[in-house]
Amino acid sequence: MRRNYRIEADGWARGVQLCRSPNCDERPVGTPIDLIVIHAISLPPDRFGGRHVEALFQNRLDPAGHPYFASIWELRVSAHFLIRRDGEVVQFVPSTLRAWHAGLSSWRGRERCNDFSVGIELEGCDTMPFESAQYAGLGALVEALCIRHPTIDAIAGHSDIAPGRKTDPGPCFDWTRLLAQFCAPLKRA
Repeated sequence: MRRNYRIEADGWARGVQLCRSPNCDERPVGTPIDLIVIHAISLPPDRFGGRHVEALFQNRLDPAGHPYFASIWELRVSAHFLIRRDGEVVQFVPSTLRAWHAGLSSWRGRERCNDFSVGIELEGCDTMPFESAQYAGLGALVEALCIRHPTIDAIAGHSDIAPGRKTDPGPCFDWTRLLAQFCAPLKRA
């Protein structure tokens, strides 16, 4: 099923679930948004479902909820969007603001990718394929972002901007499938 999203002037998408994160701030003045970064996340690792990602991005993750959570609950991170296994899109930060998703990163010789990128998390991991509904939602979302931010001209994985430190979206992510689903002429890493 083809979804249609629209990113408003304020950076909030229509047709998605909103779940605001405090882990964001203003982008540097005059910095164009020209990169989309694809991530993968599962909490606990390799398990899907639940609201643990939302809790992490809202600084509400219970460190006693799982042994892994004790090592990450104090992180102050976010992404602009999350796409669940069923294709549901959740937005945490407006695309006009800087979400804290990339960490130490570099793209085409430019440091601090959070300054000029939009981060999209897919509920997933390195060892399992992503769902068709996720590709459909991601394709529609990327298209909407390119319409709202016409300076976007590239798409990369977290592993491309933080090589050696990050592996996501991982070897199971099908870049060809994604790029075939929308019309925007984006360059892939």
